[in-house]
Amino acid sequence: MRDAPPPIPGHDDAAPRVLIVGSGAAGLTAALRAAADGARVTVITKSAAAHTATDRAQGGIAAMTRDLPGGQPRDTAELHVHDTLAAGAGCCDVEVVHGVVADSPEAVTALTGAGVRFDRVAGPASDWVQGLEGAHSVPRILHAGGDATGHAIQAALTARVTESAARKSITLLEYMLATDLRLRDGRITGVTVRPVDANGLLGEPSDLPADHVVLATGGVGQLYPFTTNPAVATGDGIALGLRAGAEVRGMEFVQFHPTALTAPGSFLISEAVRGEGAVLRNHRGERFMLRADPRAELAPRDVVARAIAAERSAEPGAGVFLDCSEIPVPDGEDRASFLARRFPTIDAALREHGIEWSRELVPVGPAAHYLMGGIATDASGRTSVPGLWAAGECAATGLHGANRLASNSLLEAVVFGQRVGRLVAQDPVPLWPVEVSTASALHDTDPAHVPHGMHGTLGIPFSRAALQATLWLGAGVVRTGAELARTQRLLEQWLAAPSSTAATGAAEAEAEAEAEAEAEATVGAKDSGAAARPRDERPATLAEYEDRNLLAVAREVVRASRLRTESCGAHHRADRAEAHDATPGAAPASALEDHHERTAHAAPLSR
Repeated sequence: MRDAPPPIPGHDDAAPRVLIVGSGAAGLTAALRAAADGARVTVITKSAAAHTATDRAQGGIAAMTRDLPGGQPRDTAELHVHDTLAAGAGCCDVEVVHGVVADSPEAVTALTGAGVRFDRVAGPASDWVQGLEGAHSVPRILHAGGDATGHAIQAALTARVTESAARKSITLLEYMLATDLRLRDGRITGVTVRPVDANGLLGEPSDLPADHVVLATGGVGQLYPFTTNPAVATGDGIALGLRAGAEVRGMEFVQFHPTALTAPGSFLISEAVRGEGAVLRNHRGERFMLRADPRAELAPRDVVARAIAAERSAEPGAGVFLDCSEIPVPDGEDRASFLARRFPTIDAALREHGIEWSRELVPVGPAAHYLMGGIATDASGRTSVPGLWAAGECAATGLHGANRLASNSLLEAVVFGQRVGRLVAQDPVPLWPVEVSTASALHDTDPAHVPHGMHGTLGIPFSRAALQATLWLGAGVVRTGAELARTQRLLEQWLAAPSSTAATGAAEAEAEAEAEAEAEATVGAKDSGAAARPRDERPATLAEYEDRNLLAVAREVVRASRLRTESCGAHHRADRAEAHDATPGAAPASALEDHHERTAHAAPLSR
């Protein structure tokens, strides 16, 4: 085991050492806040700092801006809370929802302070453009660059962190993989890391000491063959937490975005397009969402995704299409130029596929998009393991419940990034333990315990493609008890295979021939209970390590899905009834009377 890098000159050696794993909105916001408050901050990421899910986010950030210059005067905190709770299908933490909405103006202010320029109607002094998306009562979505909001946020935050790194106030380690958390006496002491070379090969491990570790590694989209997530979304942070004994919850709640382009890469067609007036049609040209839900195309994502899946499976060759040919456009502008201006990223992608979307139908289907569950945290981002924090998509804060409200994810990332960054910089250390709600937490980490009826072999060799196909069929948009049982049996078979490079064995540092005192500080891989991996079986490549993590997280998704036998939000059991009706109750008439109002436009967008 190599020594850790030397401390950064100029830092207060008594200041808390904070190590942040992940470089999206949550991780970088936490890093900037903690460094500003005096902590010694290191950010590590297994790829380039900007290669994140944040960078891909198109739709925007939902926020209550009525009290900010250029904000939405028709919105209220109560409306935003109402919409979030309704989409969450009764599974949200109400206190967390109220807190995040209350902090949303501060989040917007922090982003603008970092250099994010949200789109305005007619110049720098004009109002922000406010978009409408599914299940929102009023237009409240802020955008930057039309449909490049995440890219604008990622670029701004990355620039600020890079500047801080140049000033030696933050250490940024790109292409550095966190393989295990280090504990002593049940408390976090650091992280074991391995460098990743240009060919994806892993270097020798070393330890980075820390008083606090913040997991902000994003989601699990690579569990599925069709996903809007980047290639780095392999559940690494959740797997790290599981091996350290952290509680998880809500793992059954995987959101499938309804409108991904049905072409290799599953390019996302933002919900904001439907907010502008696009409609969905089946292969017979029927606008089927009118009979699926009173809110039609602007129903919550789980409702729209299931309706699309049902239409696509109705008969062989059936498809679903997004029709943008009747989107209202400002006076004096044709539809093609409007779409290119409003959605430049989508416009370019569709033209690359030869689709003139101002007049041609766009073939769409569901794709894995967002995990509402993850590492269970309290309202401050603390997990059940002292010294371990989580923020962003890898965390289950209670905000999203069973189904995330559109564009609440960037909001949550920034709000919790700010909260965590502030707290980890404090001295003394914030109190532990904390209580986290883990209604669907799963603690059976012994692979020898296979549920009744799960024994036997399916004879399918492991590969990532096989894992993805298995999850799509067994734990996809629509689920059944029988398919979930079959899926779990196959996962247990793969996990038990002694030669599988994806097996979740003990922490890699335990395989090192180190002194016993050092080995005592290493976290065992409690998610599998397997014996320590021999040194020569330690994953040699990034892909092998990611496969190991995907398998560990897949098991939790399937276990949680089997335990929740009723349908709720994004978790839909075709063999069980609905437990919650996601249809919102009656909101104030003044707020909803113009529910179908689209985004107001004047001159071409300026930033």
